[in-house]
Amino acid sequence: MYVPAEFEETQIDILHELIQQYPLGILLTHGQSGLDANHLPFELDTEVTELGVLHAHVARKNPVWQEVQDGDEVLVVFRAGDVYISPQWYPSKQEHHQQVPTWNYRVVHAHGKLKIRDDERYVRGVVARLTRTHEAMQAEPWKMSDAPKDYIETMLKAIVGIEIEITKIQGKSKLGQNKEHRDIVGVAHALSTTGQREISKAMYQVAASKN
Repeated sequence: MYVPAEFEETQIDILHELIQQYPLGILLTHGQSGLDANHLPFELDTEVTELGVLHAHVARKNPVWQEVQDGDEVLVVFRAGDVYISPQWYPSKQEHHQQVPTWNYRVVHAHGKLKIRDDERYVRGVVARLTRTHEAMQAEPWKMSDAPKDYIETMLKAIVGIEIEITKIQGKSKLGQNKEHRDIVGVAHALSTTGQREISKAMYQVAASKN
């Protein structure tokens, strides 16, 4: 990934936080049939290694787990928000008109080595933890025991686990860091008024760091 110095995010805790906030990643593999991309919700374990370990599962009918081998290098891309930026939002544009459209975004690229985990105990644990995490916001969280035992066992047999030990992690936050303070604030305000609050909030933080 091309990362200009002003857009590079190197703090591991921030990169981990973005993965946890935006857990739907794109798993990119290069198996027997060539390149493949699968969109999967991941669980990040930060206790085992410094860079972390990703856990997920795929449908047994998905050929990806048979197209790859243990130890294969893979890439998982996490997109933590993106938005189009109009030149009209820069106050400086009104003076010299030297601004062009762009796109602001935050992404994390996690490179790692893949391991297929085709065992019921592993996939049960992954599903249970993902469910506990993402049901926590519900008034009455669903749990696996809410469903009939034989139904859950059938569903678990229909999935295969995937474990990825992260060996390299890159972060890019393109938030107008190369712009004037007034232009960063101008864009952040415009995004806020149009409902794009995630990138807006991040840009206000960038502006504050320039004061």
